[in-house]
Amino acid sequence: MDAPEMTVQLTVDCADPRRLVVFWAEALHYVPEPPPDGHPTWTAYWRAIGVPEDELGDGAGELPESIVDPKGAGPRLWFQRVPEPKTVKNRLHLDLKVGGGRGVPLAVRRERVDGEVARLTGLGASVLYTRDEPEGMDYYAVVLQDPEGNEFCVV
Repeated sequence: MDAPEMTVQLTVDCADPRRLVVFWAEALHYVPEPPPDGHPTWTAYWRAIGVPEDELGDGAGELPESIVDPKGAGPRLWFQRVPEPKTVKNRLHLDLKVGGGRGVPLAVRRERVDGEVARLTGLGASVLYTRDEPEGMDYYAVVLQDPEGNEFCVV
């Protein structure tokens, strides 16, 4: 029997899905995901397919809570509202690879990474630390946090 087609969705637990949709859509050059089948909101869509009202949290789905790659290449990201705050380091994080890899001179990679870090901090990210290891490893990356404290790297 053939396995069904699989897609990948990354889910981010958060306090404010709308805030992270705005940040991550800009950060990843994604777009907020429109509701399917011409529905005006995700809530309207969920009601149309029979999702019970008690599963539709207060205000959930009135604005997009997910983002998609407009080119269709990257995974969907869904920002799931949860009641508890983030308290420890992520066990999974995103690497935004903008430097070009080790085939690109380290000075060029630094310039590309630093330019992207400047753009992301302008969107609300904050820098945690920089990994600058020119001797031996020839590695440069900056670790940041999104507006809710989720770590990610720009490499």
